[in-house]
Amino acid sequence: MTKDVIVLTERMPDIWTMLAGLLAGGPELEVRTAADDAVIQLCDEAGRPLVSVETPFLVRVPGEAARLLGDGAPAQSGPVWWVEARASTAVEDAERIAGVFAGRLAHQLQGRVWPPDAVPRTGIGAPVRITGVTPAPAPAAAQPAVDVLTDQVAVVLQDRPVIAMTAWLSDALAAAFASDRGLQIVTGAQSRLSLPTRSLLTGPACRWVVRDGRGGYYDGLSGAVLRWRDGAFTPVGAPPDGTPVHQAFENVAKTGERQLLISAHTRHPADDRLLLGGALETVCRALTGAPPAGWGTAEPARYPWSRGRLTERAWDRSPAPSWFVAVGDPRSRPAVATLAVSRTTGGVEEHLTLAVGHGPGEEPPVDLLPGLAESLVREHRLVSMVAQVRSGRMDLTAPGHLEPPPVPVGFVLGAEGVREVGADRAVRAPAAAGPVELGPSAAPALYYPLGDGMSGTAWTVFERLMRHLRVS
Repeated sequence: MTKDVIVLTERMPDIWTMLAGLLAGGPELEVRTAADDAVIQLCDEAGRPLVSVETPFLVRVPGEAARLLGDGAPAQSGPVWWVEARASTAVEDAERIAGVFAGRLAHQLQGRVWPPDAVPRTGIGAPVRITGVTPAPAPAAAQPAVDVLTDQVAVVLQDRPVIAMTAWLSDALAAAFASDRGLQIVTGAQSRLSLPTRSLLTGPACRWVVRDGRGGYYDGLSGAVLRWRDGAFTPVGAPPDGTPVHQAFENVAKTGERQLLISAHTRHPADDRLLLGGALETVCRALTGAPPAGWGTAEPARYPWSRGRLTERAWDRSPAPSWFVAVGDPRSRPAVATLAVSRTTGGVEEHLTLAVGHGPGEEPPVDLLPGLAESLVREHRLVSMVAQVRSGRMDLTAPGHLEPPPVPVGFVLGAEGVREVGADRAVRAPAAAGPVELGPSAAPALYYPLGDGMSGTAWTVFERLMRHLRVS
C-alpha cells in the first residue's frame, strides 16, 4: 500500500464524519491537532503520530486529480473536497489505518479513494490493531511529511506517480530551510516531479533520490549514484575520477514530445491599484489559447483563476515574498507555471516561469515570441525574458532519467536594460539575427532571436550575447 491515501468527495466532510473515520485505529488511540490546527493526527498512547490527516480543502480547478494522481485518479467532473492522509512509515499497521480511514470517509460521503487498492481487503468495519512496532519519535514526527530527520537533511518518502509541491511538502521544505537543512525526496523509479517541485528542490543537500529497485540510489535530476553517509544521501566518488552516473538514468526513449519554457521578469511601481498575474495570463493566452484555469499556493491548484484574489493573497503577505502555482485549462494544451512576487526598492517584482507541452510532431510556436514579447513590454513592464525549447514530456513532469537540456530560442532585454547597456551597444549585440525593436520607439526594448530550438550551438550564441550585454 502507499503511504499517502487521498479521498475525493463532492460532499464537504464535517467534523463528525472525520472523527468516525479516525476511529479506524480503535478508541484507545488519541486524536490531536498540529500545524496550527491544519492537521489532525491519530497518535499512540505515547502521543506519537501514526496517521496525519490534512484539513479537507475544496479543489475547484478541473483536471487537477488527473494531473497529479495519474491514470488511477478518480474522475473529477466538478469541484471536489480533497482529503489527504499520510501514514507513519515506521509502522506497517499505520498504512492499514490510513486505508480504513479513507474507506470509511468515502463510504459515508459517497467519495472515491486513491489509490484504488488503499482500502484493506479485510474491509472498513473493524478497527486496525497496532502491534509490535513504535513509530518514529519527535522531532522527525514534528513535520507530518518528514520520515527521517538528521542534522543535515529532512527526508521524505513518496510513492506517488507525480511528486507535487503539496502543502505538506511545502511546509517540510520551509521547515528544512529554516533549520539550515536540505530536503531529500526518496521515490521509486516510476515517479516524476511536477514542475513546481522541480523548481523549488534547489539548494545545498536538496535532492531527488530515486531507488533503483536493487538496493541502490541515484539522483533523479543528475543521475549521480548516491549512498547514505553521515546523515544524508551524497554522491559516490570524487575528483579526479568523478561521480559515476547510474545506468538507469541513461536509459532514454525518445518520444518526440517537447516543451516551450518561458521565464519572464516584470517590475511595477507599488500602487494600491496594481493587479498581479497580468504577464502570466498574457503568456498563457498567447501559447495555449486560454488563460490559466486555476492558481494556488501549493498543488493541487485550488482556486479558479482570478488576478484579484491572487493579488489579495500577495498583499496579505507583503512585505514578505509570495509564491504561487498556476495551471492551464485541461481542455487546451498542458501548461504549468510558478509565480514569485516580491517587494523591492524598485517596486513590485514578478518572476514567472511557464511551461507548455507539445506532442510528437507538434512544433512549439517560436514564431509567436516576438509578438508576445511586444505585449509584455507595452502592457506589463517587462524587464527581461528568456524562451527555451526542450525535449521532454508533454505533461511537463520530470522523469528520473536523462533529459536533454533546454535550448534558448529568444531573449528580451527591456527598455530599462537597453538604457543601461546603451542603445548602440545593445543593437550591435551578437545573435542569430539582428534584434527586433519592441515597444515605444523613444524607449525601445529589444528581442534577440537565438534559433529554432534544434541546435545546441544556441547556448554559445546566448552566452556570447549575455557577455556583450553584461546581463547577470
